[in-house]
Amino acid sequence: DNVFLVSTKSQHIYSEIEYNKYDEIFLLFGKETKGLPEDLLKNNINQAIRIPMKEGLRSLNLSNSVAIVTYEALRNNNFNDLQQTSSYFN
Repeated sequence: DNVFLVSTKSQHIYSEIEYNKYDEIFLLFGKETKGLPEDLLKNNINQAIRIPMKEGLRSLNLSNSVAIVTYEALRNNNFNDLQQTSSYFN
């Protein structure tokens, strides 16, 4: 499945996923205050991924979490369709 739920309640780390196996992926993030709904997580726990954090921390800022996981997915796909070198040097 190409849908990944990003949550602190996961056993899988976001960097373990081979995003390049998929033509497209969807990353689902919950509210900063509540996260994803419990029933959604329970029904899709094998698709849940997490960012490693120090024990006792509740969560990271949502925009930071989006940036971290999205960057890894893009990096894993060799930044396909993204400008690799600045046009400043041309």
